[in-house]
Amino acid sequence: MPRVKQSPRNSVNDRPSWWRLALRRQRRLLRPAAWGAFASAVGLLLLVIFHTAGSHTGTLSSLREWLGAMTAASGLRVTDVVIEGRANTPEPLLRAAIGISKGDPILGFSLEDTRARIESIPWVEHATVERRLPGTVVVNLQERRPFAIWQNQGKFVLVDRNGQIVTNRDVAEFRRLPLIVGVGAPDAAAELLDALQERPALAEKVAASVRVGERRWNLRMTNGTDVMLPEGHVIVALDRLMQLQQNHAVLDRPLAAIDMRLGDRLVFRPRAVTKDSAIIPPVPPGSNPPTVSVVAKKPT
Repeated sequence: MPRVKQSPRNSVNDRPSWWRLALRRQRRLLRPAAWGAFASAVGLLLLVIFHTAGSHTGTLSSLREWLGAMTAASGLRVTDVVIEGRANTPEPLLRAAIGISKGDPILGFSLEDTRARIESIPWVEHATVERRLPGTVVVNLQERRPFAIWQNQGKFVLVDRNGQIVTNRDVAEFRRLPLIVGVGAPDAAAELLDALQERPALAEKVAASVRVGERRWNLRMTNGTDVMLPEGHVIVALDRLMQLQQNHAVLDRPLAAIDMRLGDRLVFRPRAVTKDSAIIPPVPPGSNPPTVSVVAKKPT
């Protein structure tokens, strides 16, 4: 028989190469990485399927339910629903719109559909819904900010700066907000209310801002005087009214109305007078307006 030559044990030739040693040492790390790559591939495949089936609502819903059931079996269930940014949105209404409970499959619902339901709540201007695996759902709200109280046809509602109705409930809690009245008032109020806010001495004397003909404003003052502002040039008219108040205290007099609609004159209408309404001629630039005395009877 041919003689087989055997190498001695533990010789240099028996030692594995360096790359095999490295592979053995890194085996424990490579296994989780492989599983992660596999999960990413599955997730990418499902994402492609969802987008492909996006135009078929029933198919997409079925796929989502299947994915939710499969992943829930491995522990991917909702353990917490975190709500951020809520101040005025009624919580029961918000929870109903979210429609997610603890124990539900975290991959079994549509983020887009959930966001749309939340944004249908009048208090909510914008919402984001996020999954944070393995079990947390985070809802972040951007609420509408009440800007004014709108009175129309005997009803009071809160509106935001853009004229959007926020709510008709608990309006009294926001009674410090300015009051606007009439059709079209919410859409046009921002310019006027901003100008009044910049003139606090005048704003504190305004009880309500009344929209007239969806074109211009009347200011109902706290003493009952109506200031009839012109169409357009609101800021110029307010500055002129401020000057009249500082120099002649016209808002402290017993006037029924101050008509500022005409560019070349001011018309004062007393509550009770013995002669026709006084007419003030236009004021030259740089000069003070003349003082006009109004004789009024005391209310009986």
